[in-house]
Amino acid sequence: MTKLWQKGYSIHEQVERFTAAQNSYLDTRLIRHDVWGSLAHVAMLKHIGHLSESEHQALQQALRNVLELEQSGDFAINPSDEDVHTSIENYLVTSAGPAGKKIHMARSRNDQVLVDMRLYGKEQLHSVSNKLLALCATLQEFAAAHKDVPMPGYTHMQRAMLSSVGLWAAGLAEALLDDEQLLTAVYQLNDQSPLGSAAGYGVPVPIDRQYVADLLGFARVQNNVIYVQNSRGKIEAAILQTLTQIMLDLSKLAQDILLFSTVEYGFFQLPQEICTGSSIMPQKRNPDIMELVRARAQTMLALQQQILGIVTGLPSGYNMDYQETKRPFMEALDLAEDCLDICTLMISKLKVNTERLVAACTFELFAADRAYELASTSNIPFRDAYRIVGAEVTAQLDRQIPFPVETQEQLVARLQARSHLGGAGNLGLDSIQQRIGQARTAWQERSATFKEAIQRLVGSHTIKILQED
Repeated sequence: MTKLWQKGYSIHEQVERFTAAQNSYLDTRLIRHDVWGSLAHVAMLKHIGHLSESEHQALQQALRNVLELEQSGDFAINPSDEDVHTSIENYLVTSAGPAGKKIHMARSRNDQVLVDMRLYGKEQLHSVSNKLLALCATLQEFAAAHKDVPMPGYTHMQRAMLSSVGLWAAGLAEALLDDEQLLTAVYQLNDQSPLGSAAGYGVPVPIDRQYVADLLGFARVQNNVIYVQNSRGKIEAAILQTLTQIMLDLSKLAQDILLFSTVEYGFFQLPQEICTGSSIMPQKRNPDIMELVRARAQTMLALQQQILGIVTGLPSGYNMDYQETKRPFMEALDLAEDCLDICTLMISKLKVNTERLVAACTFELFAADRAYELASTSNIPFRDAYRIVGAEVTAQLDRQIPFPVETQEQLVARLQARSHLGGAGNLGLDSIQQRIGQARTAWQERSATFKEAIQRLVGSHTIKILQED
């Protein structure tokens, strides 16, 4: 295959493998995105008079043929092609004749790969948001179903104060909804068109960068052409920082489930269908999926650091180092989506052992309640009440005197007494549901804008624009 940069000599086979082997594998994901960018570019070239109507039609049809071939799995990127850009351009030259040789006017592979990654990022962020909001909704429903199930709250890994299963689940839902706001922010950062920056210094041709950005459904043009190149890896790292925040919350969810489903706690029960077994111990039900979520949070941190490490200290302008950010970026998006899906499955299958939870809510959890009550009824300072109750509780604990046991009804009454905003008796589940609805609406609007723009470029209702669950 002819390489876009070739000037009459052949590159050493070992060098070719070293520089291009990974691209040919990863770029299979970017075929449609590169076609979308090329459709917009050829429309712009016609718009400024560089292509005739017949040339534009020939290129447009050939590019749409690539989409059809990609959808059927018949468009291949070989290592000898180097990348998706070369594969498509070589196809255009074969299919559209001399017009195919005109498509590279006023653009570089540098801004091609940038637009591919921006479009890929936009598409994948829609998928991440859908999965994140699905998990939020599942947690909200779980919290509503178990809002009156008491549960010990822990500090320093020791029983501390009364909590509830609903409070636990709602807290995780709210954490992920904050992550959704970060997801929106990085989507907006990513939603700017790099096309027209060429190799980072623009071109001496009157191209219309806004025209291309509008055709692709970008919110704006990324203005400074050298910053366009410098931002490669930076924007990907920002997206990974948000994915890291999501994984931070998923790791906490995973660790809690792992802990609370042990026989020693017995608060939660995991159905056998979502557990693996042991090759030697017949009785085992292993919550492997939560262990992997916990571990993959660390993998996400490593991927984020990998991208940041690659781009730190690079001189301005394009550097081949940027190519190494592609794999961790794609891997991180896959990882986040998979973990969100598996956590949604886990919460939807999780069983609550109310009897064990009630039994675990022993009387020392209410020492602070007793101090508040004493301070209120006896009109003494809280610090004095704290010391009085502390002495009583310490004496009982030291002498191993059993504390009284409360019924589930008494525990529920204590939960309901925590009626302040966000307390166990006032979880604000309607507010969580409202936030989920508002976020879904916002993402649906972004999706519609993106789909409509790409659909106009593609001109066919049979080709996928965004992957739907």
